[in-house]
Amino acid sequence: MNYIDLETFSETPIKHGTYRYASSCEAMICTYAFGDGPVQTWDITADQKMPGDLAYILDDSDELLTAHSSMFDRNVLRYALGIDIPIPRWRDTMVKALSHGLPGGLDILCDILKVPQDLAKIKDGRRLIHLFCKPLPANSKLRRATRATHPQDWKAFLAYAANDVSAMRDIDAKLPTWNYRDGELALWRLDQRINDRGLCVDTEFAKAAIAAVEREQKRLKKKTQALTSGGVASATQRDRLLAHIVEAYGIELPDMQMATLERRLNDPDLPIELRELLAIRLQASSTSTGKYAALLRGVQEDGRLRGTLQFAGAARTRRWAGRTFQPHNLPRPDLDAEEIAFGIEAIKAGGADLLVDDVMGLARNAMRGAIIAPPGKKLVIADLANIEGRAGAWMAGEEWKLQAFLEYDAGHGPDLYNLAYAKSFNVDPDDVTKDQRQIGKVQELMLQYAGGVGAFVTGAATYGIDLADLARTAGPNIPGDVRIEAEGMWKWCHDAHTKRRLRFVCGLEREVFVVCDSLKRMWRREHPEIVSLWTDLEEATRQAIARPGNTVECRMFKLRREGAWLRIRLPSGNYLCYPSPQVADDGTISYMGMNQYSKTWCRISTYGGKIFENECQGVAGDVLKAGMPDIEAAGYEIVLTVHDSAMTETPDDPAFSAPALAAIITKPREWTTGLPLAAAGFETYRYRKD
Repeated sequence: MNYIDLETFSETPIKHGTYRYASSCEAMICTYAFGDGPVQTWDITADQKMPGDLAYILDDSDELLTAHSSMFDRNVLRYALGIDIPIPRWRDTMVKALSHGLPGGLDILCDILKVPQDLAKIKDGRRLIHLFCKPLPANSKLRRATRATHPQDWKAFLAYAANDVSAMRDIDAKLPTWNYRDGELALWRLDQRINDRGLCVDTEFAKAAIAAVEREQKRLKKKTQALTSGGVASATQRDRLLAHIVEAYGIELPDMQMATLERRLNDPDLPIELRELLAIRLQASSTSTGKYAALLRGVQEDGRLRGTLQFAGAARTRRWAGRTFQPHNLPRPDLDAEEIAFGIEAIKAGGADLLVDDVMGLARNAMRGAIIAPPGKKLVIADLANIEGRAGAWMAGEEWKLQAFLEYDAGHGPDLYNLAYAKSFNVDPDDVTKDQRQIGKVQELMLQYAGGVGAFVTGAATYGIDLADLARTAGPNIPGDVRIEAEGMWKWCHDAHTKRRLRFVCGLEREVFVVCDSLKRMWRREHPEIVSLWTDLEEATRQAIARPGNTVECRMFKLRREGAWLRIRLPSGNYLCYPSPQVADDGTISYMGMNQYSKTWCRISTYGGKIFENECQGVAGDVLKAGMPDIEAAGYEIVLTVHDSAMTETPDDPAFSAPALAAIITKPREWTTGLPLAAAGFETYRYRKD
């Protein structure tokens, strides 16, 4: 194995995306090593002629190259040095780490894996990167630092670059390969081709959307100033706005969250000026131009945005994570497709403020529409239907639910969200109303992983359910024995003067809490196999951690403590990996992971329901991955995956269709026997949510 690392300079910030950066950068240093041999350095700024040994290796089609974040080095070689190394010859230590539950940063991996490094040199290396790899500050006399302007620093920079290759090689040797071989490697190579392919962007629309939002922000600022007599400069100033409302109207709002504002907007007793002010706050804080700007910054001269996917970027589950403009967390639209399509044309024509009431909301809803099909092509999209719910029932052996999925797919069974509500309240699924179906939807999507009232509250906010209305609607139908148990939970929370217990109340009024807790209990009664699997997984995890080298079986899963990792084998043969697992004296299970809020490597507690969630999401990802090679072979060019869906570009020809794409991704595999798969999709020339 050969190792390579490149240091570059560019006026373009790296946050604009790997491809946009690489296409405009200058390669300054190349450090490399052949196998266990010494690290060598090619100072390109001193001698542009490539060393013969490096040229030989790069030209030899049988030689493999390893880089840390190889997408970067591969594209720098291609754009800056004119050397196009085929994807199959590359390996990637960052992807290898991510695939086993570790973070991707080189420095933190050295700490975790105990790879010796000189911390002083690392700290100085960051300074040197800022010095040599980007333009100097505008007030500097020099545009950039070079080996000529800073000779001593340049010598230190050469040493730092060589140290990265040594660290990468040591990390490669210490990492496992369970999720980084054979099929997974082939999928990563496909992922690289997808990133190379990129997305077609409607830059005209993105620019128009930014301009429309900026005009609307100015208008809303003026309106806010007028309504507050100049006391508040902008509705986005939360604290000043709250203070003004108290002073001017004698009303104290607990927060400025969307649900709070929407509830108060419906209060007829509020002065009309205050309602208008709250409506402005909702609009002003509902969107930003950040994603549109990210699209424009990253798009290349051919109108395509590349590098939007990170293979195995989602911790532990090995699903993709979004990059550049974060396609995985685009806002959930609350306008229908026709309204959004009309709004996009209005924005492009520069007349959105004349044709729609809420420009900010329209811009938020229309973000997906900035991705389009190029001329002569169309977008064909398919989404696995309720794959986590199906996988959960399959892995737990919840037979009635598996049968319900099969009957629904065959066209003679009830919708599963209707069925969830119907089973909870012992009513006929055909009698479930639209509002009741929403309750069933929240039950299905939020309670499968041992979630309680807090999960229900989160789901209600996501799907627009007013919990006070929920309590009034569902409360009278709660069975008496369930209500008694839920009221006991409320009392338990309040009798204990501890934050740990009171946090379960989630700030809810008693009746709202009791109804939410009751709905949780009713769902659990109907899912005995899933509920028992939470407990079984927790116990199996404790046993596996306590008995290194021994395999513990738990239904479809095999758990094993292997060195510093707890591995859970999924039905596909891939693994969930938990570094440094522990069981505390009180039975609490924990492992080392990246805290999603603090972005620090720390100990994270887990439990049976959370482990089950990781398994369901891992299986969902494996189902989608299994179909991707077949999708490509059928002529559908994948340009993006978002959660459980695949977006493809195809010729604008009836031979390519959403039903055909759905059939490919739901094709039975040897390991999916008994898993009822279904998918639905649509065709479009502009990306949208179906």
